[in-house]
Parts: sequence; structure tokens; C-alpha cells
Amino acid sequence: MLRLFLLLQTIIFAVFGTLMLLEPIELAARMGMEIGGRNGSFEMRGIYGGVSLGIAVLCLLGSLNVRQYARPALFMLITYMGGYIFARAAAIMLEGPPSAEFWVYIVFEAVTGLCALLLLRSDALRA
Repeated sequence: MLRLFLLLQTIIFAVFGTLMLLEPIELAARMGMEIGGRNGSFEMRGIYGGVSLGIAVLCLLGSLNVRQYARPALFMLITYMGGYIFARAAAIMLEGPPSAEFWVYIVFEAVTGLCALLLLRSDALRA
């Protein structure tokens, strides 16, 4: 279960990161966001593209070498997704609910963080 979860996260983050690295403005527009200027695309490529690809690498390492990398990969997923959930909750309180497209991200972040937490606490890492 642990290896499968980390492999799934590898695929999700690798695909998303690659797409955001290559087409950040276009993908942001599809999500209803307006990113302007060179610095806007530079930031989107770094945060959503580069960071997502880095997460994909760590999750891949965790799926291949559970003893050494699974725990760091799960901790990273918990803290990264936890940060998103905290910020999304704050945004909802400050601005109201987001558009329907963003609920997909919120659900993904919550489920991913919760699954990572449950896997970290399980016996899966003791094997």
C-alpha cells in the first residue's frame, strides 16, 4: 500500500510539475487565474513546476527504497499538503469559498495529507 501510494504521488506530481514547467500561463488560465508578466510565469514554473518535480523525485525514491526514503517522503507530503490546507482554510475565511475547480485541489490536498499521515503512523514503515 505504501509503495503504491508513493508511486501514485510520483505520477501526479511529475505530470503536474512538467505541465506547469512547460505551460504555466495557459494552465493557470484554465484554472481561472490570471498570471501576468515574465515574473509571473517565472514564479509559476518555480513553485508549481520545479517544486512538484522535486516532490515527484522524493516520492519515487520512497517507493523504490522504503527503508531510506519513504519516511521523508511522507513527512514532506504531510507538511506540504498541510500548508496548503491551512492556507486554503484561511483564504476561505478571508475571501469566501473558491470556484468549483479549486475544490478538486482542496480535496486532493486533504486526502493526500491524511493518507500520508495514516501511512506514516501505520506498520507499513516497519516492514
